[in-house]
Amino acid sequence: MTYNLSKAIEILEQTPKTLRSFLGDLSDEWIYCNEGENTWCAFDIVGHLIHGEKTDWITRLHIILSNTEPKMFNPFDRFAQFELSKGRTLIELLNEFENLRYQNLNTLKNLNLNEDQLNLKGLHPELGEVTSSELLASWVTHDLGHIAQISRVMAKQYKTEVGPWIKYIPILNV
Repeated sequence: MTYNLSKAIEILEQTPKTLRSFLGDLSDEWIYCNEGENTWCAFDIVGHLIHGEKTDWITRLHIILSNTEPKMFNPFDRFAQFELSKGRTLIELLNEFENLRYQNLNTLKNLNLNEDQLNLKGLHPELGEVTSSELLASWVTHDLGHIAQISRVMAKQYKTEVGPWIKYIPILNV
């Protein structure tokens, strides 16, 4: 599928609802389970998404659209959520994520980006030149990837419990 801003927004609007519906009423056993040492649980992933809302997508888009040079992005701390989420509940994180996403999508919609703006470039500290549309497409796939990650982490909690059906359940073999 070719990148399309309105189609991207469809997914970005659904992510907070999806996470709340999927995680909002689950026990801690599901929320804090992971795949082993140095892996993330659903709680960590929601915290990571919040950090992205604050420091990544719209922040970097503003850098690309600015009149300043160079249009260099700050490095993204992929582990900031561990400190930022301490002492909080999952419901608090889901509420914050929903509010931040709503604000960021309003900002995005109000920019009324045209094709020329979607082709403007910024400088990623590791990847080099990236366009606005690549950044925004990554926002969508980042959401979907973490939704899949949450599903995988939770499914693996029953990996040994499914017995011989494991051969028919691909998510357990990833």
